[in-house]
Amino acid sequence: MILSKTGNITVVTQERATIVDLVANIDKKYNQIKNDNIIVNLFSVKDIQETAINDFLLVSKKHKAAKRSFVIVSNLISHNDVPDQLTFVPTLQEAHDLIEMEEIERDLEF
Repeated sequence: MILSKTGNITVVTQERATIVDLVANIDKKYNQIKNDNIIVNLFSVKDIQETAINDFLLVSKKHKAAKRSFVIVSNLISHNDVPDQLTFVPTLQEAHDLIEMEEIERDLEF
């Protein structure tokens, strides 16, 4: 797992671990990144099981409850195939754009 921070956004990039391992690693490092908006980049994962995506639910809910964005990026799975509680986009640019919009909404107290 690689963490790269720009401003108030941390991009978590998947290397060789499974999604289950990635979620466990995010939990371990969570105190380090909890104040940032988080983008989970799954581009290097070639086979994504829909059930594995559900492993992100707990960390996503916790992060969103703290008024931060949590976005998963992959073009291998349809937005319609993931739970509504997860924010899923096909590109990194869309993830950054979405976080910007959510930041504006939080500033305006929507």
